[in-house]
Amino acid sequence: MVYFLEEPIQDGGHLEARLDIHEEPEGVRICVPLLPPGCSEKQSAEIQRGFLDEILDNHAGSDIVFWYYTPMALRFSAHREPDLCVYDCMDELSAFRGAPPELIDLERQLFDLADLVFTGGQSLYEAKRARHPSVHAFPSSIDKAHFGQARKVGLPEPPDQQALPRPRIGFFGVVDERMDTGLVDRIAELRPDWQIVMLGPVVKIDPATLPRKANLHWLGSKSYGELPGYLAGWNAGFMPFALNEATRFISPTKTPEFLAAGVPVVSTAIRDVQKPYGTLGLVEIARTGEEFVQALERVMHRAPQEWRKAVDRHLADMSWDQSWAAMALLMRTRLLAGAPASLATTTPTTDRKGAAHV
Repeated sequence: MVYFLEEPIQDGGHLEARLDIHEEPEGVRICVPLLPPGCSEKQSAEIQRGFLDEILDNHAGSDIVFWYYTPMALRFSAHREPDLCVYDCMDELSAFRGAPPELIDLERQLFDLADLVFTGGQSLYEAKRARHPSVHAFPSSIDKAHFGQARKVGLPEPPDQQALPRPRIGFFGVVDERMDTGLVDRIAELRPDWQIVMLGPVVKIDPATLPRKANLHWLGSKSYGELPGYLAGWNAGFMPFALNEATRFISPTKTPEFLAAGVPVVSTAIRDVQKPYGTLGLVEIARTGEEFVQALERVMHRAPQEWRKAVDRHLADMSWDQSWAAMALLMRTRLLAGAPASLATTTPTTDRKGAAHV
């Protein structure tokens, strides 16, 4: 049984804390702690500690694996000792805006506790490998079948996009301090005949600071299932990441997702995009608004057949199933003959980002 512990939510409708649990079709139990209003961080940790103890006590005698996506989960879990501890390090979280002051110390503790450390990209692996004896790089993989739907002819257009003229240049993902909004503004300014489509929630930055132009469309959050429909209507994609501390070690999952959708893409010089995607000619790299415009024009006007063949060759051996199989092998090896049976049967359904697994 897999329990996925989400971040807590303060619930103004209830004075008593409770744990909302619902089971996904794949069998994963999603657990959302609902806290009363005005809960302090200390109280929040104590409540979550109690919820965790209740889950574990209900499975006394079973093999227990703790899978951490954030060291902050140690606030409520450090008192329990699992049979195996995995730290799945997806980002350099301490570099993000608003990162808690204790994050660095908690990560140091997690490195001491972890049996295995997985990193979400090569550059992050290089930054972390000296801190633990068993660090392994697992760059972002891809659900090819899902994003490949965007290549189908006649896929229905989403209502809020269908009236936009072409060409359309698109981005999907979180809009936060990692985005170079000035670059987005400059591209829209240089090519007012292009429609720039931006999908995703605005987080940690003031929406009022986003650039506004007639050809720049902020369409908000979309579900995972809706994304292929949007990508199918784009002539090209772009990844306008700022080059700062928050993006120094990122390995954008959307890179192979754009490619699986058959959408040519231009990115800023993010290290894990440059290599391998840039060096293989699968993604164009640009820095200024002018360079982006030139690169986007190139990729929109080239014959797509040879590029897509190269893309498909590169993606052929990539899948979340294969990533999980390699991870599970490392976990079974670490546990020797005592590996829980769940390690051989549980498979992630989309990607690895989230809160914490128990």
